[in-house]
Amino acid sequence: MTTRTMRCGLAGTVAAAAMAGSSFTAPAVEYPAAAPVSTLAPERDRHWSTQQAMDAAVKDGVPGVTGQARDKYGTWNGTSGVGNLKTRQPRGAQDRYRVASITKTFVSTVLLKLEADGEIGLDDTVEQWLPGVVHGHGHDGSRITVRQLLNHTSGIHNWTLDPEIQRMVFSKEFLEHRHDTWTPEQQVRIAMRHEPDFEPGEGWNYSDTNYIVAGMIIERVTGHAYGDEIRRRITEPLGLHATSVPGTDPRLPRPSSRAYSKLRDPEGKKTYDVTEYNPSVAGAAGEMISNSADLNRFFTALLRGRLLPKQQLDEMMTTVPMDEENPDLRYGLGLRRSKASCGQEVWAHGGDFHGTVAVAVTTRDGSHTLAFNFNGEWAGDIDAVIDAEFCGT
Repeated sequence: MTTRTMRCGLAGTVAAAAMAGSSFTAPAVEYPAAAPVSTLAPERDRHWSTQQAMDAAVKDGVPGVTGQARDKYGTWNGTSGVGNLKTRQPRGAQDRYRVASITKTFVSTVLLKLEADGEIGLDDTVEQWLPGVVHGHGHDGSRITVRQLLNHTSGIHNWTLDPEIQRMVFSKEFLEHRHDTWTPEQQVRIAMRHEPDFEPGEGWNYSDTNYIVAGMIIERVTGHAYGDEIRRRITEPLGLHATSVPGTDPRLPRPSSRAYSKLRDPEGKKTYDVTEYNPSVAGAAGEMISNSADLNRFFTALLRGRLLPKQQLDEMMTTVPMDEENPDLRYGLGLRRSKASCGQEVWAHGGDFHGTVAVAVTTRDGSHTLAFNFNGEWAGDIDAVIDAEFCGT
């Protein structure tokens, strides 16, 4: 697994990092030296600095960027660069894209809704709901709570860091394995091959396994797949028509752009089209698809209390430290709290995987939101886009 390290810590880690075998291989394409950027007179738009930051990401090597901001003045859409390296078609304002680990915020919201309904408790143990699943090499589900899954203090090893999974997904082997189906049970078993990162509650470490297990608990509590519960409890009530939980469907719905990755090419010269793959590899840790408008609508509704009662929203926004060197960087239950360069507090989540970097950011009251996507994960300054929108820099 790769981790994008940023001052604000908003982009998150890769949603998941494994692929298992199929025969489809995408052709390698040479990435052009420069991609076109947008032109917009600064006096025409108060989001000019955000547009400039998007343009700078393209100059830095990202094929294309699409994003939307919403504030008290209205809605702004910005794009830069291309969505298809072959045809040179530009990124679209309505592009759908893989949101990777932003999926975690949706999963946490469902579990908190279940708590509000009295169907589960945050301090219930994993063992109560999934007997024998989190066990082995020092892992003990009877000592880990649902809360610790959601805020990454469980100590459960991240299955995507398994050396075999690292090789299969981040090298060109990904192209051979991109269409296999993974089950959550399989993913958790891989994590159980390794010792825990720390004792439950005694540290913090981002682990996709936590949310794979959380998705399994949702299914055990409700009798339905976690994706069905997200649709029933979130996307349908909010009218998020561009948001989906694709399961094993490898396609990216239209409108959308192509997605590109370097796949750890040692010389960094080749760029591969990685648009299609079986998203079960990410599962409840990161399989969802959305667009910027839907992400803004979701985060606004969440922070304004339209999805959760006050008690559960307060639980979600009760944070633990992520980084001793950055006290402003804290993690709640599927939400991150940090500060932009100007001191503006923002709540967010993000995710990156092959061909996608997605970020959704909002102020505490949900009055100002930003969601954007890079269709390549190897370049681009995410913090610069966030700072431009929330600080005007």
